[in-house]
Amino acid sequence: MVTADRLRAHLLSAGLAGVVGTTREESLRSYRLFAARDPRVLIGLDPVGAWGEREVLALMADRCGVAADPGRTSGPEAIDPERTLAALDACAERLAEAARSRVPVLLGTGHPHRLLGFYAVLADALSAAGCEILTPAQGRCVDITTRFGLRTAMLDYVRGVGLVRGATAQRPGGEPGAHTHSPLPVRAALAAAADAGGPLPGLVIGDHGWICGAGQLGFESVGPADVNDPAPFVGQAEGAVSVVVPVDDGARSDYYLPLTRYVLNRACLSQ
Repeated sequence: MVTADRLRAHLLSAGLAGVVGTTREESLRSYRLFAARDPRVLIGLDPVGAWGEREVLALMADRCGVAADPGRTSGPEAIDPERTLAALDACAERLAEAARSRVPVLLGTGHPHRLLGFYAVLADALSAAGCEILTPAQGRCVDITTRFGLRTAMLDYVRGVGLVRGATAQRPGGEPGAHTHSPLPVRAALAAAADAGGPLPGLVIGDHGWICGAGQLGFESVGPADVNDPAPFVGQAEGAVSVVVPVDDGARSDYYLPLTRYVLNRACLSQ
């Protein structure tokens, strides 16, 4: 069993909380771009409020524990592990309710090389509890704007977790695909589910465009986010996103498995 004390120690030793790999420069740049409504940073969210750079920084200080001083412009960022633990507890409550109600669940990630295992274990546990794990629009092509221009990606599912890979990929259903923050994959998945007459997800679990894109469309969504990704936290503040877990999202994939075990234990879904 992963207790809160053990997980707190793991978060700090693995660099998932405490001093993290994200830099202050990265965070402040993202906050400026969010305030300017840059779609690369909005990742599917359409904010209602007037979020200036200082307002975003204040929110991230409150939700994540980053330094609130705008004069601090360099150095490593920090995440308060107590905020991470509290958000994981809230996430566990949502999963427990989903399992009790046996609602369909959609999972997806823009960080498959880091977070696929984290979500796949959740998918297995929810499936064992009677939730249908949805895989709509598998194989569908999605045109995504990247820094290299417009690229066509294919929506795929690995162990029940949505991701994208190059449209010419030779191994659908194989190893993790491409990194993306785009909300277009989850939009395509939800549109396909609706066009087919359902079922639609009662819960979406994901990151980046998956959590923001689904939340913006009115679906309950939960998942992790780094301190240089303000959109999920703004979405939570405005009620579009249910739970956001502040955590460094660039660590080794195996570092996230204790978080999964902790959430499943708190949700009484341990396998």
